[in-house]
Amino acid sequence: MRQTLVMGNWKLNGSKTMVAELINALKAPAAEAGNVAVAVCPPVLFLGQAQELLADSTIALGAQDADVHTQGAFTGENSPAMYGEFGVQYVLVGHSERRTLHAESDAVVAAKFAAIQQAGLVPVLCIGETLEQFEANETQAVVERQLQAVIDQSGIQALASAVIAYEPVWAIGTGKTATPEIAQGVHAAIRAFLAQQDATVAAGVQILYGGSVKGASAAGLFAMDDIDGALVGGAALQADEFAAIIKAGA
Repeated sequence: MRQTLVMGNWKLNGSKTMVAELINALKAPAAEAGNVAVAVCPPVLFLGQAQELLADSTIALGAQDADVHTQGAFTGENSPAMYGEFGVQYVLVGHSERRTLHAESDAVVAAKFAAIQQAGLVPVLCIGETLEQFEANETQAVVERQLQAVIDQSGIQALASAVIAYEPVWAIGTGKTATPEIAQGVHAAIRAFLAQQDATVAAGVQILYGGSVKGASAAGLFAMDDIDGALVGGAALQADEFAAIIKAGA
């Protein structure tokens, strides 16, 4: 039985005051949803503060990106090995904003995935198609290509120690939404693709949905057989809304 995971990606948002207020407001909802794993991914500058605030909670800590290098002359980058000292458990990799705004290729994402795992952390591999690709019926080809790049680099077994997050780029901040049935169809296809290479890995891997999830839509999504939780963007910055999403998975 796959556990439901609700993860908040704060993106480039936050202040010391906001981090304290939000984390403190989420501790009780997370503790009350005992069968739901909860994680938050603040900006890297707030990881130390978040680590201290989360010490007495059930909430796990995540980071939003990592470099492929452990150390060296790479100004501005963040080593996955360093994250471990801040209690980080999860690291997002291949988020649509990194793929588009930073031109990260499938090969770069695959290399980062490998570096994150080698540091003993859990990669959260983000995959998904743009609006143009969705309208051209290329969804399956896109997500399979993105998955295969990681499999070619690290092997199918690597996904047994990872999380996948399907984020249709066309449904993020656009006002467009994927119905639970549309999302389930893609999730099932992802699992079927993985099963062609390893049925055990396919059956066990958590596949989160990341298309502008809200409290009102979470229950319908979580009711689908192959949707194992959510990677939440804007709603993760609102304690009440994020708590409603957590409760929907309980």
